[in-house]
Amino acid sequence: MFSTTVTSEQFIQAIIDTVYMVGMSLFAGSLIGIPIGILLVVTRPGGVLENKLLYTLLNPVINIIRSLPFIILLVAIIPFTRMIVHTSIGTNAAIVPLILYIAPYIGRLVENSLLEVNPGIMEAAESMGATPFQVIRFFLLPEAVGSLVLSLTTATIGLIGATAMAGTVGGGGVGDLAIVYGYQRFDTVVVVATVVILVIFVQGIQSLGNSLARKIRRY
Repeated sequence: MFSTTVTSEQFIQAIIDTVYMVGMSLFAGSLIGIPIGILLVVTRPGGVLENKLLYTLLNPVINIIRSLPFIILLVAIIPFTRMIVHTSIGTNAAIVPLILYIAPYIGRLVENSLLEVNPGIMEAAESMGATPFQVIRFFLLPEAVGSLVLSLTTATIGLIGATAMAGTVGGGGVGDLAIVYGYQRFDTVVVVATVVILVIFVQGIQSLGNSLARKIRRY
């Protein structure tokens, strides 16, 4: 009942693959998503760099990408994935759709975090003659750091779930282990073990994010 054909080395490799996919996707997605979120805030009507054309173009594009379930996005861009990494299977191939999935998600989370900043702070910065860049760099972002940490925590947890789904098409990691060795081979031990691993990941990241946000807000 409690026996399995999966070795501890396979579990360890699956965990390493998952961490690799989440880490690389989060890094690249943040490099794209954070500027997108800032642009959405500063170019919106009434923003410090109001640009109706840019905002009108950027906002629906993000909504369209975010409306696609990850599993559909994963399959839909297989030709693009092959063009970038020359394969559609494995951890490196999974990173491409993961980045496309998480970047607009981070952008929207960053936008929400920045919109929480007290408008009075922005008005005070502008009244002191601060340039738009100075308003963003020295007033907007510092005031939103705590919320941004929680936003990135949420994005990381979303990525963990997405990497698990990537296993359905051979993306590697814990999800692939659960599908190939657990579900397809009726190995209950593997399924339960992967669920426990994912729960530990999510709980650990959420606790770390909450702790960092609290420390930042105290200062």
